[in-house]
Amino acid sequence: MTIGKQIRIERIRDRKSGNSLIIPVDHGISVGPIKGIIDLAKTIDQVAEGGANAVLMQKGMVPHGHRGYGRDVGLIVHMSASTSLGPDPNNKVLVCTVEEAIKMGADAVSVHINVGSDTESAQLQSLGCVSKTCAEWGMPLIAMMYPRGASIKQEHDVSVVAHAARAGAELGADIVKTNYTGDPDSFKTVVRGCPVPVIIAGGPKMKSDTDLLESVEGAIAAGAKGVAFGRNVFQHEFPTKITKAVARIVHEKWSASEAAEELK
Repeated sequence: MTIGKQIRIERIRDRKSGNSLIIPVDHGISVGPIKGIIDLAKTIDQVAEGGANAVLMQKGMVPHGHRGYGRDVGLIVHMSASTSLGPDPNNKVLVCTVEEAIKMGADAVSVHINVGSDTESAQLQSLGCVSKTCAEWGMPLIAMMYPRGASIKQEHDVSVVAHAARAGAELGADIVKTNYTGDPDSFKTVVRGCPVPVIIAGGPKMKSDTDLLESVEGAIAAGAKGVAFGRNVFQHEFPTKITKAVARIVHEKWSASEAAEELK
């Protein structure tokens, strides 16, 4: 890893724990201006105060939320996009370049790959090209590797999640974000099979805070190096408090029950 990449990656993770708490707020392009990201600056301020290491957003929203106020927080520019209005939301295309992200002051970039989708081959090709450019510029690359598409019967099955995560590492990702398989024992298989740090996605809004915190506890126990939670944080009644609770587990290895005390 080049010194430039080392410096940048330190801005999106905790130096003591080596883990990352990332809050994606890029949902506007896929589903529109939903609750929690309409006032983007307010949301980013809340999660930064709660201890988030970085926020992740599309390039056009950087001037509308990042930063110049409150607690500092790392910036990850997302390079992939599709909308729920299109004929195939799983068809993610590149809408940004590494050079654009550099000009905006990004600490890392991310690319979304739907493994098993009809356009998997084109998305993998894009990931490979972005990986090459990131290596040239010393830019950390996060690959969001999701098992999705008609060929995938169970998106949280350990075999497909492990395959997706390994594919991201094979193509040069520095960090892989993927689905949590539901329990520590099965997720250990994913972590062991991926030579780069793995972080878990939050996915759809969970039923309860307990479910959320227990998923974090299980993933960290299995060797995950952090989480990337969007709606489960920015649509929470108390975004700062839930961020703090998650941070306790990610960085200090608190139990889910101990972290739940942050919400009281």
